[in-house]
Formats: sequence, structure tokens, C-alpha cells
Amino acid sequence: MRPGTGGPVTARLRLLATTDLHAHLLPYDYYADRPRPATGLAQAARLIRQLRAEMPEGACLLLDNGDFLTGGLLSDLLAARFKVLAPDAAEGRRPAHPMVMAMNVLGYDAAALGNHEFDHGLAFLRAALAEAGFPVLSANLKPADGLPLAQPSTLIARRVPGSDGTWHDITVGVLGLTPPQVAAWNALVMGGGMATRDILDAARDEIPRLRAAGADLVVALCHSGIGCAIPEPGMENAALPVAALPGLDALVVGHTHRTFPDRGWPRSEGVDPIAGTLHGRPAVQPGFFGSHVGVMDLDLTRDADGWRIGRHAVRLVPVPPETPPDDGVAASSAEAHRILHAFAQWPVGASEVPLQSYFSLVAADATLDVVADAKRSEARRLLRGRPEADLPILCAVAPFKSGGRGGPTNYIDIPAGPLALRQAADLYIHPNTLCLIEVTGAQVRDWLERSLSQFSTLRPGVMDQPLLDPAFPSYNFDVIDGASWAVDASQPPRTDAEGRILDRSASRVRDLRHDGRPVADSDRFLLATNSYRLGAGGGFGAVEGARVVLRSAILMRDIVLAHLRTVSLAPQPRPRWRFAPLPGTAAWFDSGPGAARHIEAAQDRAIEPIGPGEPGFHRYRLHL
Repeated sequence: MRPGTGGPVTARLRLLATTDLHAHLLPYDYYADRPRPATGLAQAARLIRQLRAEMPEGACLLLDNGDFLTGGLLSDLLAARFKVLAPDAAEGRRPAHPMVMAMNVLGYDAAALGNHEFDHGLAFLRAALAEAGFPVLSANLKPADGLPLAQPSTLIARRVPGSDGTWHDITVGVLGLTPPQVAAWNALVMGGGMATRDILDAARDEIPRLRAAGADLVVALCHSGIGCAIPEPGMENAALPVAALPGLDALVVGHTHRTFPDRGWPRSEGVDPIAGTLHGRPAVQPGFFGSHVGVMDLDLTRDADGWRIGRHAVRLVPVPPETPPDDGVAASSAEAHRILHAFAQWPVGASEVPLQSYFSLVAADATLDVVADAKRSEARRLLRGRPEADLPILCAVAPFKSGGRGGPTNYIDIPAGPLALRQAADLYIHPNTLCLIEVTGAQVRDWLERSLSQFSTLRPGVMDQPLLDPAFPSYNFDVIDGASWAVDASQPPRTDAEGRILDRSASRVRDLRHDGRPVADSDRFLLATNSYRLGAGGGFGAVEGARVVLRSAILMRDIVLAHLRTVSLAPQPRPRWRFAPLPGTAAWFDSGPGAARHIEAAQDRAIEPIGPGEPGFHRYRLHL
């Protein structure tokens, strides 16, 4: 039944959404070798089935917003195995990827490509998606080799009961959007490359196409953070400007691992964190790793002009930790879990001291020393016989596991003794590759200014003020091994949490030195960084203009593993940086429950425990 026959009719459609699953299937932490409740698609699947069953048959869509295929130890092992698996003799094809199998079991209606889907190259991605029983979408990415990968959008037909007692046909247009920066971040592994478009430009073209093709409603799977309201070319986090486009009805947000709606989200222009709207359009961002299921209930009204959204309700449903895994998803994941669990126990080395990251944002951190040493050793090997070998080598390293959005267990905590592969992999969890660039002293200073924007601006003489900006992800706090400096946290930051310049003249770096001598703006160094930074990931504008000396195809994780096989670790935290004194001033920060056992590792800081912090965290006071 189509518009124009009789008076207004109402109907309800439910959209269920996940995002940033990162191949988390079962509720298990392979790095720590222990269960991790409220993690993984298997637990979320049982909740999804319950939420779907509340609606009449057909009146519910299940959508994923990207980064479902890769992004953790399990996914990297699967990628390595999947690349070499021979096609099944009877079928002439490779076995289905376990994550895709699980999504097929659950009956997803569509999924967008996220940036991490490209971490292992296009050949792997195509093979992994070959058995997908749902359309895979990206309107702004197209492989340069011209071979098919994803479609820009799809039309999904549904029959829903109406208020007039009859069933009505509704067509939902769904488009996918991916950060265009993926072409730079993963350039080395993507062979022929990727043609990308601005997210806004692609959405602006695809929405009217879907309308013209018969879509009654248009939903964007926007693997992009909410971002700022003012459009900029090539935005990584562009969901808010996308929401303002005419013809769009609703959108799913992702990429930044945040939750929305969320009462802790600041209200700003176009953003209602209570109602769950962006520019008045319903929007949801369901966390990461299967922690939440996004629910959008859309009350539709059909009049002479067609279907439109009247009232809507947006909510996030957290997955209860005690939820039993869904039988179907658990069964499809069992073999992958068994293989990885056994592989993760392989011995790879030893450490004479504990390795932990509880204080990595406020003090020296030995886990960063291990990564820096591995980077420097590999850089020296690659530079043999090259003229750049005479330049001093600095290493940019960042803590990937330091609480934050990952929760109070999101820390490295490895006891002294033998190291298993799972523990070594915990030291570098992302599939980045090593890159060497030539930088000046001025660029080193700019690099640090971006990192130091993680600190709140402290008021001298005030006690118990927050030390860290909660919107600043820890993986953007680069520490530069081989240099030393002081941080004046009483000064304003140069950038905001996403790297946008707030005040180009703002400076927190004091007494920047190399080898005991002050660093001049004209000094030259080699900086060992990673492929994500080389693609300007994290808002590090200092990379612009730097000369690329070399790009290695070897994963940083493999470089760290090779280093561990050749040395017995006994790192002592290097005091690369310090806080400039602010007498009578103190600030608080939160860390995990295990931090109390390692507080002596931060003995170069005046730190004392306060008591409980945010749920699950413990709070500490830092005297400056």
C-alpha cells in the first residue's frame, strides 16, 4: 500500500545497531587470559534477539556501523591464517571468516566499512567479506584497482503493521560512510591504493539517489565521530554535519568508541545528548566491543507526501555482564577461540621486572621503553649504509592501554617472569607499521605540544582539580624517547582533544633537550613513528612537511616480538619528562585497581591515593 490512499497512518520501525566490535566474538580477554564480561557479539546477540522479539516480525532492522572485522589479537591471528588458508576442495572457496559467520547467524541487514577493515589489505578484506550474507557499504571509498569491494548504499524492504490494521510496505535506504583518512593510514598494505571522497560530499550525493530509488526513509551508517558543527574538508569525525543534510532521517555513529545518547556528553550546537539527536535527527553511538546495543524506535506517519518520522525514542542498552552468550554465535566462534587461546600461550621471551601501564599518562612507563627500544633497534638495522644513519634517532611511543573509555581493566599488567605471546602482543595492540621521518627541533616541539593537550589547564595554588581531559584518547599522548622536557600545565593547550588548533602561540613545553643540550628549532633528527601518525592520525599536524625517510612493511607488533626474542627485559622507567613545579597545586587522576601494587614505579612523582574514583577506578592525587 503506497501513499495517497486515505488519511494518515502510523507505524513503528525499530533500528538496532552495533559499532566497533573489532572482531570481539566471545566475552574473553586474550591478552590477560581471562573472561571479560559484557564484551563481544555473543553476549550482545542474546540481547539483540530479545529486542528484536519485542517487535512484530519484519518491523526491525539490525545494522552494524563498521570496524567489525579487525582490531585485536583475535582478528590479527584470523587475518594471518585467513590469508594462507587454501580454498575448500569441494566448494572452491575459503572457509567463512568467523566474524562474518557470526553476523550471518544473527541476521544483520547491512554493515558499513570502518577504517580498521583495511588494516590487512584489500585481498584479505575481499576474501573475508565473500561469505557475508548482508550488504557491506561505503559511499566514499573505492579501490583504485576497480575490483568490487562494497556498494555505496542499499535498499531494505520491510512490511510493518499500521494503525489502520493492515500491513504497509516501507523501504529503508541505508548508506555507509568511512573516514577518508584510511587511504593514508593503510597506504602501505593496500597495494593499488584507495580513491576516497569527503564524507559530506559523498552523503550529499547518495541521499537523494536513495530517495529517487524509492527510499521512504534514509539512514546513514556513519563510521565517524560526532565532531564539530562547522564542516571542514576531509573531516575524520563528521557525523554532526552529516546529520544536517536534507533528506537524512537517522544515523548511527561510531569510530571514537564513545556512547550517545549519554548524560555525560556536553550539550552543544546541534547536539542533544539526552534526547539522542544531532540537528534534531535521531542518532545513536553504541560504544565498542559489543558493550551496548543501540535502539532507535521510530514512529512513522504516512500522509500524502509519504512516510516521515514523527516521534522517536533513542536509547543505549548496556549488555549485562551476566548475559549468557547466544548459542548460535558462540557455536560459530568456538573453533577460532580454541585456536587463538592455544596460540596466545606460546613463549616468546622473559622480563626481569613487572610491566604495567597504570601511571603511563602521568609518569615514566617501562612498557613504553620496551617499544621504544624495539623501534630504535629496527630503525638502526634499516638505516645501515644510508646517509641518515648519522642523525640522532628519537622514538615516538604512546600508551594504548591506560584506562579511559576502555574501563578499569584496560591496562597492561604483566608480572615478572616468562612472557607469552599474548603478553608481548599487549605491549603493542595495533597493526601499525614502522615509519621513519626527518624532523626539525621545531617539529619535535610541535609534536609534543599536540601530545600535552591531554592535560587540563591547572590553576596554580588550587588542590584537587582534574589533571586529564577525558575526551583526549591516550593513544594520542606521544612520548618522545631520546628527548627530555618539562610540562607547564598552568598554560592553555595548543589543540583541543581532536587536534584542532585552539591557540597556535600556546606553549606548554619547557626546557626541551636532547643528550643534555637544549634543542634548537633548526636541529635535525630522525623520528621513529608509525603508519597511523604518518597519515596525520590523531591530529599530529607536525608530520606535515616532514621528509619520509622510509616506510617498513613489518608490523610494529612483530618488531616488538623480535626484540623480545633477543633480550631479557630489565627496563627501568626513563624520566623523559617532568611537570614544571606549581607550589601548592595538586590534581587528581583515575587509574585501575591494580595501580596500588605499582605506585613505587612512579616514585619520581608525588602521588598519593585518595579513594574510589569513577566506577571501578581508583583515584590518585598528584602534587605539582
